[in-house]
Amino acid sequence: MLTFNYTARDTANNKIIKSSLQADSEGAAAKLLMAQHIVPIKITVSEDKGILKSFGSRISSKDRVIFSRQLATMINAGLPLAQSLNTVEEQTANKALKQIIGSVLNDVNGGASLADSFAKYPKVFNQVFIALVRAGETSGTLDKSLERLANQQEHDADMMSKIKGAMVYPAIVLAVIVAVVGFMLIALVPQVESLYNDMKKELPGTTQVLVAVANFVINFWYIVIAVLIGLGILLRRWIDTEGGRKTWDSIKLNMPLFSPLFRKLYMARFSRTAETLLASGVPLLEALKICSDAVNNAVVQEEIIRAIQKVKNGRALSEALSGEEYILPFVPQMIKIGEQSGGIDSMLGKVADYYEKEVDNAIKAISTTIEPILMVAMALMIGFIVVAVLLPIYGLSGGI
Repeated sequence: MLTFNYTARDTANNKIIKSSLQADSEGAAAKLLMAQHIVPIKITVSEDKGILKSFGSRISSKDRVIFSRQLATMINAGLPLAQSLNTVEEQTANKALKQIIGSVLNDVNGGASLADSFAKYPKVFNQVFIALVRAGETSGTLDKSLERLANQQEHDADMMSKIKGAMVYPAIVLAVIVAVVGFMLIALVPQVESLYNDMKKELPGTTQVLVAVANFVINFWYIVIAVLIGLGILLRRWIDTEGGRKTWDSIKLNMPLFSPLFRKLYMARFSRTAETLLASGVPLLEALKICSDAVNNAVVQEEIIRAIQKVKNGRALSEALSGEEYILPFVPQMIKIGEQSGGIDSMLGKVADYYEKEVDNAIKAISTTIEPILMVAMALMIGFIVVAVLLPIYGLSGGI
């Protein structure tokens, strides 16, 4: 299959359109266009082979939210799906997403469902996206499903943005600590060593340790950098293994100071995703399976999968989730109310709202707590180095 860029005239509305499609040859591309009542004017082989794969990771959540809202608006206005996709493609600024929409449009024109067309790009459109689109197509409420999808993506992106934002200050403080310690090791400690050598005096034990560290960093800095990079790569590969991922996710759920944040984050993500799926008509078991992947934590995922099996065996969802270590009690309690009232999705929405606010509070609590901890750590480290540098100098002064 080759990707072709084309300029053609749409005979239905007498408009000139520019897009792309995939075909085995230029002639096959022309036949595909003619079958859609589009008269080709110019067809060229795309030079950006594999661009959909190479740029897949460069499509941000914001791009997907805008795309979902635009497509929902077009469909809600009564435009046919193909025309809606074509219009959104023309309005899309992201080149990678633009090409993907063009490819999806070609598939839809060829008779494929929208969900199946999106499913070809799993790095761009996740399981939640595909399930909601499929449910919307089945129920005839595609515009509402896309709107819910955009809302769900915005909630998730907003939470992650707040968490990343809260980590900016600690990261800056850590960078300052490393810079100050590095400067003192490289600039000050060698001078103290030189001074003692000139006076033929023996350095104190604390200063000797610092001198050894400073000399190693100065003479073998490339080894230090290589070791740090190597450790980072090994850690990343270990986390990518099944055992490593489970251990790392367990650490996040039990990490001092951060565990309340992560536990509430996963409950907010589970509740919001489940609400969106169930409100769009996705069956309960399928929705739970998708939620188990969407929480992005292997330990919580195992607990949800155990709950799925219990539901299959005839137990209510609230009962199935109760007793799991990392499913916070408020979740099954609210689901039980929803089961009794016949509105599980609305109760899950309230749970998601609650935990999203709790995530905000947890972020503020971490920020308030971590600042003094970092300041004390910086003071202790720099104080240790200062003492190790000043004591020898005072010792020399006393000797003189």
